[in-house]
Amino acid sequence: MAATAASLALDVTSGLRASDLEAYYQDLHRHPELSFQEHRTAGILAGRLRDAGYAVTTGVGGTGVVGVLENGDGPVVWLRGDMDALPVKETTGLAYASTVDGVMHACGHDTHVTWLTFAADALAAARETWAGTLVVIGQPAEEAGGGASAMVADGLQERFPRPDAVFGQHVAPGPAGFVAHTPGLIMSAADNVEIVVHGVGGHGSRPEAAVDPVVTAAYIVTRLQTVVSREVSASDAVVLTTGQFHAGQRPNIIPAEARLGLNLRTQDEAVRERVLAAVRRIVEGECLAAGCPAPPEVTVGASFPATVNDAALDAEIAAVHRELFGKDTVFDFGPAMGSEDFSVLVPAGVPYDFWFVPSTAHATWQAAPGKELAEKFTGVPANHSPLFAPDLSVLLPGAQTLVGAALHKLCA
Repeated sequence: MAATAASLALDVTSGLRASDLEAYYQDLHRHPELSFQEHRTAGILAGRLRDAGYAVTTGVGGTGVVGVLENGDGPVVWLRGDMDALPVKETTGLAYASTVDGVMHACGHDTHVTWLTFAADALAAARETWAGTLVVIGQPAEEAGGGASAMVADGLQERFPRPDAVFGQHVAPGPAGFVAHTPGLIMSAADNVEIVVHGVGGHGSRPEAAVDPVVTAAYIVTRLQTVVSREVSASDAVVLTTGQFHAGQRPNIIPAEARLGLNLRTQDEAVRERVLAAVRRIVEGECLAAGCPAPPEVTVGASFPATVNDAALDAEIAAVHRELFGKDTVFDFGPAMGSEDFSVLVPAGVPYDFWFVPSTAHATWQAAPGKELAEKFTGVPANHSPLFAPDLSVLLPGAQTLVGAALHKLCA
């Protein structure tokens, strides 16, 4: 009987040592780099890929890395991991905490690079077990929203072999030892919206001689909360967050402008357009009511499309992961409101699959309040938290999930 992708993945990764993955991961965690500044991380990944026999191209889309391993006739598989960190000050207290002040791998991309590197190593060392072409992609600037687009603009889809399937994964809060698969929609679309409110500056003692953009912007923030609660159906998943409010330099000076930064999450294009229209209407209306001297500026900036898995491919990879770790280890948590630019990399018409690897230590998960999965999620550090710290036990399984997915196609 021919070996399955899962059994092959276990054989292929049997030589990986947990201590090696931990040392590699901890080094990356100590040295986080912000979007499009991932020079050290990219250099480490590129070096490992070259040592394993990949033809490596660096500087793709800025700091992106692409390794290609041709191994005879067969399918082409892309494996992707993102590399950038966040402007977050770490408070985990870990012995291997960030050494860069105000910068942290708070979203776990150091975990992703570790998984990608060791999966690439294992597959290269086991060339005799598969045939085809493996393309390993280290993507910059997922957090900034422009990394995937930059790689595509730099010719990723034309310069490298066209894939038959593309795979990616993300570390997440949740009980370590499981894998979360969702067929179809798994992550939401996201838009960042920048707003500039123009006022008339003046002295704090004479507000009647000014048009205060702070007050107007405050009304905008408050009124925007009604968009989701009063203009969107309860059956539609929408999140609208005001994450930035910048205005003024001194308490006694009324500034000439105020700036807001919004983040919008949607799962339906028609709903997205309706919410964006409501945002523009509210901003323009409040500025008109306040007598602002110039119309406001409303700019849609960085955007992420929804991530929609190929349902058939997801079912196949979920089956591989069940065989790898046990039939009860794979679950479907449904679409997340989080967003990714992973799908931007994928050429049109190519199926892809993206899944989550929960990483909360067993003791931490058990101590979290609540009994149901959704309740406990709110009680453990999540991505973007200064306390986010994936358990080291997920490093080897995370490499195995990628290897299993790749072998499912390369051994077909």
